[in-house]
Amino acid sequence: MAVRVPPRWVVRTAWAIHRGIYKVTGGRVGLSKPGPAKYGTLRLTTVGRRSGQARSVLLAYFEDGPDLVLMSMNGWGEGHPAWWLNLREHPDATVEVDGARREVRGRRTDGDERARLWERWHVYDKRLDEWAALRSTEAVVIVLEPRPVAA
Repeated sequence: MAVRVPPRWVVRTAWAIHRGIYKVTGGRVGLSKPGPAKYGTLRLTTVGRRSGQARSVLLAYFEDGPDLVLMSMNGWGEGHPAWWLNLREHPDATVEVDGARREVRGRRTDGDERARLWERWHVYDKRLDEWAALRSTEAVVIVLEPRPVAA
């Protein structure tokens, strides 16, 4: 059976509910560490590329050594999500994961690194290639690297 993207209103409603649960519980519910076959959820805060204001979003991720790996899927809709456009313009960001806050620097992956990390996503989503084929926009695989703490 072919995969189908749910209507945009369903995707946006699910995102709003997830953010609402996170907000109502003061962050006690809504974030999680990845497991052997389940991706984690983190809160990424970037600087808006036009507004200069802090912008936060909840995203799926997995760990690759000290790095956190994300994918700019935009709910499998066309185009890139605003958080990736913001991160591309202002790579320094913060993440909240498992009760801890980390300073990170985001970057796009290419070539062999992208291929390796794309394959790792298959652990969490067996139909990843089918979902990706529904978009004309390539999903960018992003690495968030730990940023050195200023002395």
